[in-house]
Amino acid sequence: MKTTMIYRLSAIALAAALCGCAVGPKYEVPTTAAPATFKEAEGWTPAAPADAMERGPWWMLFGDPLLNELAASVDVNNQNVALAAAQYAQARAVVAEQRASLFPSVALNGSGNRSGGGETRPSNNYRVDIGGSWEPDTWGSLRAGVTGAQASAQASAADLAAARLSAQGELVANYIGLRQADVERQILDTTIQGYRRVLQITQNRVDAGVTARSDLLQAQTQLFNAEADLLTVIRQRAVYEHAIAVLLGKAPAEFSLAPASWSIVVPEVPLGVPSTLLQRRPDIAAAERDVAAANENIGIARAAYFPSLNLSASYGYGNSQVGGLFSASNSLWSLGLSAAQTLFDAGAIAARVEQTRAARDAAIARYRQTVLDAFADVEDQLAATRALAQQQELRRQASEAADQVEQQMENRYRAGQVNYTEVVSAQVTALSARRALIQVQADRQTTAVALIQSLGGGWQSSQP
Repeated sequence: MKTTMIYRLSAIALAAALCGCAVGPKYEVPTTAAPATFKEAEGWTPAAPADAMERGPWWMLFGDPLLNELAASVDVNNQNVALAAAQYAQARAVVAEQRASLFPSVALNGSGNRSGGGETRPSNNYRVDIGGSWEPDTWGSLRAGVTGAQASAQASAADLAAARLSAQGELVANYIGLRQADVERQILDTTIQGYRRVLQITQNRVDAGVTARSDLLQAQTQLFNAEADLLTVIRQRAVYEHAIAVLLGKAPAEFSLAPASWSIVVPEVPLGVPSTLLQRRPDIAAAERDVAAANENIGIARAAYFPSLNLSASYGYGNSQVGGLFSASNSLWSLGLSAAQTLFDAGAIAARVEQTRAARDAAIARYRQTVLDAFADVEDQLAATRALAQQQELRRQASEAADQVEQQMENRYRAGQVNYTEVVSAQVTALSARRALIQVQADRQTTAVALIQSLGGGWQSSQP
């Protein structure tokens, strides 16, 4: 009888495992409207990047050895990246936990107790058994849980890539801002020295009675404003330095960057067709994997419509004395099969299924919106890249012309040909033009960083 029961339960379990079927909908990647080319991509070189490529150290394109060193350490020390890495490890552990649900669980149990009372003679009872239970994945809900957990883990991996890319891009942008502040400080130092010379000349002219005291006051105003601007630049540089320290996982008090020359390099960024964004951008990958996980939840919810099965078995020994506990005559065994089916729940299961369907539709909408935002992001950066390249040349010409006007006005003022108001106007224009040129140079670099980020990170043009 024992053998027959074992065979019957084994046959039931095998049949349940073989006939298991998925009750969830088949997953298909949501369709998106991907244009054939970028609207603002005229003049750019086509490329063929892919998400499976190893993303190279794209920051090396800016030609700054110190920047290379700082950006490379972000992956190790940045706490946001560390957080995303921990969340990815957690998601992988969830996958392992879900996968374990596909297999039987086995437990070893032991107990011993002594009971009695009143005139009843105390008695002992000892028991040792090993038992197992298994829920066959008859309707595919457990497999859906594993698949959904895998999709969530892949989404978490994409989140980790996004966090790393974001931290690297932020560090490079802050470093560019810091070096811009260094150059602005040099320009303001030079400008202030020139203003002091003009102030001394004006003082001499006032003392000689050849010019009004108002000229001296204007010269002082120019000098004081320039010195105030210098303090603003110094403050901005400190903010950039502190931000870089935090990105590197350090306290600002423990980190400093000495002034250095600025490598004003704007890298050429090769472009692929818009559809490659769907492969390369980590935020798009994460959104798509969220859709896959939401799709599996529908199957898990629908499985509640069908009966659940559970197989159990145990074998052990029981006796009133420890000495004879493991004798054959004291052996105990049990086999069991249980099934449960919900007959009435006032529509609760149907409501849960509808919730999961709505959640999947929401995930699809988020995915499609993420794709549209990515296309717009690239178009924005392409338009900015082209406009800034043209602006830089115009700013350079304007700065050179303003410098010449400033020098001419100072010479004419010394010769008594113009009043000091014209000198002040020329000085303001020249300084503004110099700083505008520096700003557009920095904007071109930061836009290149933003374009690289919007394309999903680095690339290797040697790859097909």
